[in-house]
Amino acid sequence: MKIVFMGTPEAAVPTLLRLIEDGHEVAAVYTQPDRPSGRGNKITMSPIKLAAISHDLKVFQQEKVRSQETIDLMRSHGADAAVVVAYGRILPPAILEIFPKGAINVHFSLLPKYRGAAPVNWAIVNGEKETGVTTMLMDEGLDTGEMLLTSRTEIGDGETAVELMSRLSHDGAELLSKTLANLDDISPTKQDNDLASYAPLLKKELGNIDWHENANVISRKTRGFQPFPTTFTSFRGKRLTIWSSKALDQQDIVDIGSHRMGTIVNVGKDAFDVACGGGTILRIFELQTEGKKRVMSRDLINAAKPAAGEVLGEIVS
Repeated sequence: MKIVFMGTPEAAVPTLLRLIEDGHEVAAVYTQPDRPSGRGNKITMSPIKLAAISHDLKVFQQEKVRSQETIDLMRSHGADAAVVVAYGRILPPAILEIFPKGAINVHFSLLPKYRGAAPVNWAIVNGEKETGVTTMLMDEGLDTGEMLLTSRTEIGDGETAVELMSRLSHDGAELLSKTLANLDDISPTKQDNDLASYAPLLKKELGNIDWHENANVISRKTRGFQPFPTTFTSFRGKRLTIWSSKALDQQDIVDIGSHRMGTIVNVGKDAFDVACGGGTILRIFELQTEGKKRVMSRDLINAAKPAAGEVLGEIVS
């Protein structure tokens, strides 16, 4: 099949590679324009652009996806279908209508749950036990098209959004391969809008820890808000990013009295415990002090010697 591929991040790369492996003709690859990235704001190519160049594929980076120029360019490839994986733009009907077999999206959730930009992150934050991948025929709505195939997977205890996305990216490549191989025999299924939920774009302020929340909620945010916006607080006037933590089981909690939320209530050899809402305790294993590298808690304990009774606080923006 002749394919136009549209995608940008690392999670889209396995699907592009699988298209090549399966023998499809990738007529063109569309990805977001190169952007400044990292500390030095160096102009960086997207993972999809790097993968496409390494396989001698034609790459297009349109600033305006709705322009007539882009629509005419897309039509000129004469492709049977488009495959879209985290491209980063909503495609207009004028583009969706170009492809005889449709524009097929690989979405990293079990639709209609978690439509939107960050389904993997919010599945973890909201405490889902299961997630998966859905292939669908795109329409002009936000992840509202008819579903083709799905695959399911359990979310591992302690699994971060980065780890889960890595797994799902390979599941998505496999599911897309099956979808294209059986496309003419699959009966698309309409989504039940009454069951839909939304996974909005992640913003920096979401990572600011509110210690009045339950420790289970904060721990899920620590795992789900990776690699961005992360979860952070302040310690001795400096930003402290929490990378790994867990809520203690009730039977493991000793009487902490009436401590203010955010108070360090216990300092051990390898971790320390913080009082959270509802009488819950968060144990912190890995962190990063402002301006320093990511370390295990034991390193901070040995170097800074945090003490029971010290209070961690919200970052004031």
